[in-house]
Amino acid sequence: MVSFDFANSAFALLPPLVAILMAVFTRRVLLSLGVGVLIGALMHNGFGPVATLTDIGSRAIGLFIDDGAIDTWNVPLLGFLVVLGMTIAMINASGAAKAFARWARRRVKTRRDARLMTMALGFVVFIDDYFNTLAVGSVAKPVADDHKISREELAYGVDSTAAPVCVMAPISSWGAYIVGLIGTIFAAREISDIGALNAFIQMIPMNLYALFALGLLGCVIVFNLQIGPMAKAARRATETGELWDGSKGLPPGADLDLPEADNGSVWGLLLPILGLVVASVYFMLATGAANLGDAPFTLMGALENTDTTIALFYAALVSLTIALGMALRQKLSGAVIGRALISGAKSMLPAVYILLFAWTIAGVIGDLETGTYLASLVESSMPMWVLPLLIFLLAGVTAFATGTSWGTFAIMLPIAADIALAADVAMLLPLMAAVLAGAVFGDHCSPISDTTVLSGTGAGCHHIDHVTTQLPYALSVAAIAGLGYLAIGITHSALAGFLVSLVALVAWVVVVRGYCARQAPLPAASQA
Repeated sequence: MVSFDFANSAFALLPPLVAILMAVFTRRVLLSLGVGVLIGALMHNGFGPVATLTDIGSRAIGLFIDDGAIDTWNVPLLGFLVVLGMTIAMINASGAAKAFARWARRRVKTRRDARLMTMALGFVVFIDDYFNTLAVGSVAKPVADDHKISREELAYGVDSTAAPVCVMAPISSWGAYIVGLIGTIFAAREISDIGALNAFIQMIPMNLYALFALGLLGCVIVFNLQIGPMAKAARRATETGELWDGSKGLPPGADLDLPEADNGSVWGLLLPILGLVVASVYFMLATGAANLGDAPFTLMGALENTDTTIALFYAALVSLTIALGMALRQKLSGAVIGRALISGAKSMLPAVYILLFAWTIAGVIGDLETGTYLASLVESSMPMWVLPLLIFLLAGVTAFATGTSWGTFAIMLPIAADIALAADVAMLLPLMAAVLAGAVFGDHCSPISDTTVLSGTGAGCHHIDHVTTQLPYALSVAAIAGLGYLAIGITHSALAGFLVSLVALVAWVVVVRGYCARQAPLPAASQA
């Protein structure tokens, strides 16, 4: 048995690196994640075969059982996925999705309008990224399909308005979590001249990746800037009518072969989704209030202490109940309802499998202290002018390798605060904002990120196809934001950083628009 300790060393990068590269090149996500889990478990257990197998088995059980009780994060989230799949199938079987598409066709007349509708929905549904990705994808899908928008493009629109919106919304599960972290950091370091919520709000203009991810998405929609694999997907959708790559089978959450009633109404879609929204907010506040105990109720306090996945699971049950009620009102037969429920649950199984493997490798990576090692690469003795950019990139790499924005926040925010306090306290908020931006960037690029998985699921897109088509845009936004953080480091001005990134965005649009104009034009159906 090898006695070398791989934890908190460069070797700790090996499991996520192997898993990500295999996923990209083989396009076999489960196999790639499984290999990453095996390598990480072998390293964690000194390459002892028995200890490794035992460790993997205990990790698999630990996804469902925590300290002898049902895990209160993973299990409700899996339940949320399955129940939401049932709800979506019921909406389709009742003919509501078809009715909504007919209704939208009279109002959303162009592909540009359909894309803008997806983006607008992402702004409206800001309470949680999991909820955002699945709800927005479900509502926008029939309209996008009607305009032959590829599922890859729909997934990009969903993903680019999920985490970027949530990370800047104080009244969201993300905002509450980040404010709570900031408050803990400030208290431990006796920072009292600014409150945690005030600091979070002041960091919004400095969260350059989130801001310009939304800005770039708007430009892509308005100017039809399809590049790289996304342009190929758009051409496939418009020329052949294949909204996803059919050679890879049905993607998670894709429409199944279900009979659709002819008497469906728009309300059959809107009421379940509205019920999901209202119930999500209610149960998030209710579970948060219960966890406050004797402490006085506040909105931020409830959101900070909410049980997000439990709340979403309860909300999904409410939504399914409404959908079933609408179906019974239409007098759908028990056979059709039963078939829809089973098909809807089965449609979510690929996403469930990917999440289980992603959570397992995340646990292995956590035990190997991959994120801690990456964070240790930052040295406070480095020149201040380069630190905002460096922390942004390091947070991005950490989120990419670990597949979690929230974990990256927990690791990197205290380090960014300590560096600022040791070097220049005026850079406290810019450095912490760089962490938030970098974490979302890495999350957007990572095949093992649960938000990336769910964005593809909500849009009905193959997971790796979503990753590869979104990557050129995510890297472009990272470059735009990186220039802004470099400007912040040099000038110590958040305004200068924003303006530099704005100029970089305009330059990107001009260059890419010229490039797209020189290419063979997409078919007329793909034009805005």
